[in-house]
Amino acid sequence: MTHGQGKQVVTRFAPSPTGRLHLGHAYSALQAQDRARASGGRFLLRIEDIDGTRSRPEHVEGIVEDLRWLGLDWDDDMLIQSTRLDAYQAALDRLGGLGLLYRCYCTRAEIAQSLSAPHGAVAVYPGTCRGAAPRPDAPHAWRIDMAKAVALAALDGGPHDWCDEIAGVQRADPLAHGDVVLARKDAPASYHLAVVIDDAFQGVTHIVRGEDLRAATDVHRLLQHLLALPTPVYRHHALLRGADGVRLAKRNDAPTLASLRDAGVDGRALADDLRAGRLPIGFRLPDA
Repeated sequence: MTHGQGKQVVTRFAPSPTGRLHLGHAYSALQAQDRARASGGRFLLRIEDIDGTRSRPEHVEGIVEDLRWLGLDWDDDMLIQSTRLDAYQAALDRLGGLGLLYRCYCTRAEIAQSLSAPHGAVAVYPGTCRGAAPRPDAPHAWRIDMAKAVALAALDGGPHDWCDEIAGVQRADPLAHGDVVLARKDAPASYHLAVVIDDAFQGVTHIVRGEDLRAATDVHRLLQHLLALPTPVYRHHALLRGADGVRLAKRNDAPTLASLRDAGVDGRALADDLRAGRLPIGFRLPDA
C-alpha cells in the first residue's frame, strides 16, 4: 500500500542531535518543507535521539535555532524519538514472533575483521551468529535473518517495488544488505527499524532525504511489508559537496549553519539561494 497517493502530503525532517546542522541539512530540510507546502500539506520535525552515546540536548536547541534562522516552520510539536521506545520493542516482538530475528554477539572489531567485498561492492555481515546457541545474558544486537524475511515476503508477491519521485519505480533488493541490525547493543532500535515505525506513526506520505539513503530504502520497504505499514513515496535528492567533491557530513567537519550565521550570513536569503541552486563559494551539487 503506497501511503502518498490521493492523500494530503506530509513530509518530515529528522536530524540526529549529535552536532550542529550544516548546509546539507539545510538543503534537505528546505526540500522537505517546500514539497509539503507546495501541495498545501504538512511538514513535521522529528529528533532522532536514540543514540544515547552521541545525542546531546544542546544540539536539539541548536537544530531549532538553525531551522528558525533559515525561516523554516513545522506543524505540530517535535516528535522526540526517545519517547517511542515501546513502539520499537513492539515491532521487534512482532518480528521475533515471526522467527526472523537472532542475537548477534560479535564486536565491531570482529565484524570488521570478517567482512570483505570486491572493490565497489557493499560488504555485508556474513551471518556469524546465525544459528548460534543463545546467550541471553551476553551483550547482543538483534539482526534480521534477511533470507527468511524475504522468503516470507515472497509469499505475498515480494520483493516489492517502491517509488522515487526523481528516479522512478525501484525494485527492492533487501538481500543485498545482508542481515542488518534492527536493535543495537547500545541502542533500543537501529535507524532502519525506528525510521519506518516513526514515519508510519506520524502519517508521513512523502520522504525527502539524501541519495545516500536510497539503498537503505530496500530494507525499509521490506520492514514496512512485514509490519503491515504504509509505504511512502520517496524523493532522494543529490548531496551537497565541498570543493574537494566530498559530501558534507558532520564526521567530515562540514562548516555549520551556526558558523555561517556568526559570519553575518542572512539565513532567509541563504534559504532562497539554496532553493534556486545558488550555493556559497566552495560548495556544489554533483555535475555543478
